[in-house]
Amino acid sequence: MALGKKQFAVIGMGRFGSSVAKTLSELDFEVLAIDSSEQRTQDVSNIVTHVVQADSTDEEALRALGLRNFDVVIVAIGQDIQASILTTIIVKEIGVPKVVVKAQNELHGKVLRKVGADKVIYPERDMGMRVAHHLISSNIIDYIELSEDYSIIEIQASSAMIGRSLQQLDIRAKYGCNVMAIKHGERMNIAPNAEDLIKDKDVLVVVGSNEDLRSFEKSFAE
Repeated sequence: MALGKKQFAVIGMGRFGSSVAKTLSELDFEVLAIDSSEQRTQDVSNIVTHVVQADSTDEEALRALGLRNFDVVIVAIGQDIQASILTTIIVKEIGVPKVVVKAQNELHGKVLRKVGADKVIYPERDMGMRVAHHLISSNIIDYIELSEDYSIIEIQASSAMIGRSLQQLDIRAKYGCNVMAIKHGERMNIAPNAEDLIKDKDVLVVVGSNEDLRSFEKSFAE
């Protein structure tokens, strides 16, 4: 699917949910934010495409929002485990192709998987920003925030990269990013040179400003 076509809905605008929604919006994706709290919906109304105050355990309300047309729904409900589980069941029954759910603990995660969650995440292990980057592109393997402005990504070589050298790709000049290393299977080239060719299944370790990395991700996403 083309990068710009994906649509996301985020249910639950707590710290984690709003972080995911904000990051996806900054990456120019269409984001629907849903929360039962009027205050929380107001807080994110200026950073996402659409915002709706609704009870996510109300199946009719979710169907009316057209959630089945979204590519990914992220259930980021806070402390209410029962609401999290029920919302997950409803969203899967509606027909959303990919449902990603925040879990409070391992037991909660096991239940979520049993009721159909496609991916379970644990906020203490998965920052909202990292999750958002994983969601927008299947190429992104890992995302490490170095500071507020700079990060490192590990990105699977896309078809547009394979068979081309670093010199041909000219990533530093075009995007302002640096390729720190290239992984191929168990081998790691920590000092790649301009003539090194990118092979199928290579993983590039790239560092740069968040803005430059976003441009780089969009150009090579599949």
